[in-house]
Amino acid sequence: MLTNQKQIRKSFWAAYPELEETARKRGTLSKGQNSQNCDTRCAFVDFVDSLAKSGEISEKLANRVTL
Repeated sequence: MLTNQKQIRKSFWAAYPELEETARKRGTLSKGQNSQNCDTRCAFVDFVDSLAKSGEISEKLANRVTL
């Protein structure tokens, strides 16, 4: 079970290596979600939603996690 935002972000980038590579090339990997492109932000929302629905993260954490 993931218990903090850092773990969720790490899991997200591991699950989407192509988006991580794009973010590295753009220089936005370590920047906040507003610096990411639309594809990355949408994938992150879907990723967090799936984690919450499967019970891997709490609903409270799902509501406050940011990329």
